Amino acid sequence: MGKRSKRRTHVKVDETALAKVPKSFVIKAGVVGRSLAHLVKDIRRTMEPNTALNLRERKGNKLKDFVAVAAQLHVTHLLVFSKTAAGTNLRIGRIPRGPTLTFRVTSYALAADVLALQNRPKSPGTEFKCPPLVVLNNFGGDDKHVKLMATMFQNMFPPIQVQTMKLAEARRVVLFNRNSETNEIEFRHYTVTVKVTGVSKSIKSIIQTDVPELGRYDDVSDYILRGAFASESDVEDAGESTVTLSQNYVGKGNKMAEQRAIRLVEMGPRLQLSLLKIQNGLCEGEVLYHSLVQKTSAEIKEQERRRKASEAERGRRRAEQERNVAAKKAANPDAAADGDADDQDGDEMDLDEQEDYEVEDDDGGGGAMEE
Repeated sequence: MGKRSKRRTHVKVDETALAKVPKSFVIKAGVVGRSLAHLVKDIRRTMEPNTALNLRERKGNKLKDFVAVAAQLHVTHLLVFSKTAAGTNLRIGRIPRGPTLTFRVTSYALAADVLALQNRPKSPGTEFKCPPLVVLNNFGGDDKHVKLMATMFQNMFPPIQVQTMKLAEARRVVLFNRNSETNEIEFRHYTVTVKVTGVSKSIKSIIQTDVPELGRYDDVSDYILRGAFASESDVEDAGESTVTLSQNYVGKGNKMAEQRAIRLVEMGPRLQLSLLKIQNGLCEGEVLYHSLVQKTSAEIKEQERRRKASEAERGRRRAEQERNVAAKKAANPDAAADGDADDQDGDEMDLDEQEDYEVEDDDGGGGAMEE
């Protein structure tokens, strides 16, 4: 018996590109209750596959614990759900230096609740193996806090590479819709379905399924011709929802150059968000915007002066550290590795110097965002 010749066909993983993909931690802080705990699981499911689905929080965990682990796993965003007497809050922060957007969750619905309202709910399948597409609506204008929200929402998910993206990877859609009158953000989660267009339900069932149930018919023509008495609801929608597939898509018969109707089926969860404030750090730091408090022009100028002074001091310390490392390497070439270790220790020191953070509701202070 001859020796089997192996031919490896799997694609090698590009570690550099993988490290640049946005990843997230979705956690809860404090006592949140069973309903909000289920919402955290639903949001993790939405953020798949680039999130920690089975992450477990302990009562003694602090913010710096998650930040330290996130640096090793290339995690870029932290979503923290908390519940206070004032209501439910959601903090979205960029790891490790911020900014942080704090939202009040005015209302929400779990994925199970959304599916319970549907006549024919769709069971989840392999959709979660691909990241969702992000759709932003009504985030235009010159307001800087609106632009920052749009940037944060976009950067939470992998960007769309139109030149290299496969059509079969477009399986889900995440929608952020901003109400310009109330300034509330509506969050929706959909799955993309592709249906045969221009035919009756009888023909569609033959095309999309293996063998239809014909036991109650005397002849196959009875099954086919029953479409002549079908109502308009039995036929696909008008042409505006019909597209020509540029590539092969998932599902039986969804081949390239075929015409199909694209539909979005809601999967849940739903969120209604209202922006409270923006901080320049990770769940801490100076308040750049607050929806409930407005600063005077003098306070805004003083805030800008402190920001510039802080940036100048940070640059001075960085330059001094680089000079010290260069001098150390010049004095002893063997100290290069030690210098790298010192840099890492310095980064860890910055994290340790942060105040231990218990996620609580904090609505004090703030002002308008300035250049």
